[in-house]
This record gives sequence, structure tokens and C-alpha cells, in this order.
Amino acid sequence: MQADKPKQYLPIFGKTILEHTVTKLLAHPQVSKVIVAISEKDPYYPELAIASHPQVQRVSGGKERADSVLSAVNWVQSTEPEAWCLVHDAARPCVSLDDITKLIQQVVPNTVGGILATPVKDTMKRANAESTIDHTEDRNGLWHALTPQLFSVKVLHSALSDALQNGATITDEASAIERLGQHPKLVEGRSDNLKVTRPEDLALAEFYLLREEEHR
Repeated sequence: MQADKPKQYLPIFGKTILEHTVTKLLAHPQVSKVIVAISEKDPYYPELAIASHPQVQRVSGGKERADSVLSAVNWVQSTEPEAWCLVHDAARPCVSLDDITKLIQQVVPNTVGGILATPVKDTMKRANAESTIDHTEDRNGLWHALTPQLFSVKVLHSALSDALQNGATITDEASAIERLGQHPKLVEGRSDNLKVTRPEDLALAEFYLLREEEHR
């Protein structure tokens, strides 16, 4: 998405995407604190109202996603080592509180952890080097990974630390757990929990947030 600032700072109805996301998380009764991993050179975050919220803690972001998440996990481990962490994309402001509740209820009894996800509905094509179709993938058993992803502090810290120390490519927290031979639980979430990455995503997020406000 072309913009003069990072996508999480794009405005929707007078608030940034990040503010919508953090506000949504704080509205859940089982979320006690939100940790945001922000680059030390970020000029936008200090201007936001959430920067001084007592339930919001800023930590230094890293070069890659896994570095930033580990920075947040380190903070939680130093304060609540037995806690569970919901890891959520800043650019997913439309996550529903019901989905967060369902994730917690289904995953906490499972010591491995789990993620919100949606089953693949579209036909999936595998491309070759020439950007033509190599073959059609069997979509049975394929899921789109969403966030939040929920793991205990101990499990997540161990998995991320090991992955980073060994130079592994980590695209989400579940992939760090998987490489240790564990199998996180898939919890079906809503498909409107979209990640804002393209201009059309921003329009959809506006629609979903407006619809949510109208139905309160």
C-alpha cells in the first residue's frame, strides 16, 4: 500500500488503525495489558492517545516480526512468567471480541497453543517460475492463518529464541512452534478479520468497523 506513513497509522474515522486495534484488544475482559513493539525511531506513536494509556506498554521493535514479538514476550516474561500471550497484527482492527473469547476458551486447555484461522474456500493454484500455473493445490485441510495467535509465555519465548538463534524463517508465531515439532490448534475465526495491506482492504475495514458501531 502506497502511503506517506506505515499502514498502522493510516486513519479510519478519526483514529489510526493501530488505535482501533489496541482499543479493541483492551475492550476484552481477559486482556490485562497490550504490549506494542515500536521502532525507537518511530515519530508517530508518541502522538497517539494510547501512548499514555496505563494498560499499554511500549517496547522496542526489531528488524523482523519475530524480533519484535520476542521483545514483547521478554517484557511479559519479566513481569508475568506464567501468563499467556495473544499476538496480534497491528493492521487487523476488525477482530471480534467473540473470536478472541473463543480462541482463549479452546486454546488455554491445550498447552501447545493455537491460532485463529479460516478454511480456504477459493481454488488454490501453485505458480511456477514463469508465473503460469504449475498445478492446482488440494484445498482440503488448508487454512488461512489469522491473528491473534495464543501461546504461553514460556512456550513462545522458547520457540522464538530457538528460531532466531538458528536463523529460521518465521512468518508467524505458530510457525516457530511448528518447527519444534508441536501442533498448535486451529480455531475458526471470522473472515472479516482482515489485515490491511492494500487500498481496498482499507475500504473494507472502514465498512466493517462502521457496521460494528451501528450494531452496538
